[in-house]
Amino acid sequence: MATLAVYPGSFDPLTNGHVDIISRGARLFDRIVVAILINADKAPLFTTAERLEIARGVFGDLPNVEIDTFDGLLVDYVERRGAQVIVRGLRAVSDFEFEFQMALMNQRLAPRVDTVFMMPAERYTYISSRLIKEVFALGGRVSGLVPEMVESRLREKLAAQPVR
Repeated sequence: MATLAVYPGSFDPLTNGHVDIISRGARLFDRIVVAILINADKAPLFTTAERLEIARGVFGDLPNVEIDTFDGLLVDYVERRGAQVIVRGLRAVSDFEFEFQMALMNQRLAPRVDTVFMMPAERYTYISSRLIKEVFALGGRVSGLVPEMVESRLREKLAAQPVR
């Protein structure tokens, strides 16, 4: 039986830490779905369509990586897709408590679905989408921390903002 994994997140923006986990997940599992969360309560920098386009551009050369969107309960999406595994990234000990609680709740809701924790490569352990947006908005360099396509799109977003 082929193993299907789902790696959920907002990916706003996609970072090289995400890319690292997805690329390695593509080697570990037969297929991996990058599931972009649609959350109406949040105001993301990139629209859902933009995040889909960016992720598809970055992973277009990996045939076993699929890009999709979801809303609602993650385990409902995972079960609809027939996946067996949820992939979650752990950057630091501070991520563990929240991720551990989520994994246990997901296990309770969908006992046949396992959660696998992956750590990004050491050079990406401090990167978060929130930090990337903050640093970039304040004029900092994010080269090497995000895919080139993301950096280009960040520049476009910054250029489109009205001057204060």
